[in-house]
Amino acid sequence: MLDAAIKALSQLLSPPMRSILWRSVGLALVLITVLAIGLQRLLSWFATNGEVWLEGLLGPGWHSSIDVLSWIVSIAAGLGVVFGGIFLMPAITSLVASLFVDDVADIVEREHYPAERPGVALPLSQAILEGIKTALLTIVVYLVALPLVLFAGAGFLIFFIAAAWLLGREYFELAAMRFRPPEEAKAMRRDNAATIFTAGLFIAAFVSIPIVNLATPIFAMAFMVHMHKRLSGPRPELIEPARQVR
Repeated sequence: MLDAAIKALSQLLSPPMRSILWRSVGLALVLITVLAIGLQRLLSWFATNGEVWLEGLLGPGWHSSIDVLSWIVSIAAGLGVVFGGIFLMPAITSLVASLFVDDVADIVEREHYPAERPGVALPLSQAILEGIKTALLTIVVYLVALPLVLFAGAGFLIFFIAAAWLLGREYFELAAMRFRPPEEAKAMRRDNAATIFTAGLFIAAFVSIPIVNLATPIFAMAFMVHMHKRLSGPRPELIEPARQVR
């Protein structure tokens, strides 16, 4: 696993990857800015107007709980775009990855596995759908963990573990679906859950590093291509293509 991570890192700035890297970084910056501003404005609205609306919806019995929630949201809104950028980064990388996974995988397979049958590109619509589902799930999990971040240090550990599980899951399935039908790829991920979660810890560590984490889609996909090859065994040529090249 460490060898796979080192190979992915060493290829990150290689000439074939640079064009993909800069496009990925540019798109991530645009998405982070737009979504972080949107999140900050949503939190600001809730901090000023949402408390009354929510109490009217739930009833006066929820007044104390809503007061606490409003206080938490006010703090989050005060942190503004910086908070939004940190909070949304794993979700953003999931969306960006869906557009570049096959380009990255092709380069890794050509350089490191030239004698093996190359994978078949995912339909763009399917790749984007997988990215959107993971991004939404990431936001939900992080919203659940947010109060713990503000009140206890355990929240940061929950963030890290959640990122490892979510990102490891997504990138491995995207790598596996180049060779397998979606259900088979998901079953393989479940069968190797502990290994893939451990690999996800590498990705979670990478996405936790400011600035560097803009390259997460490139590193994570290259890393999981290697992991899929290792878990597939010595005869990947027996795996039939699951789809036509888009």
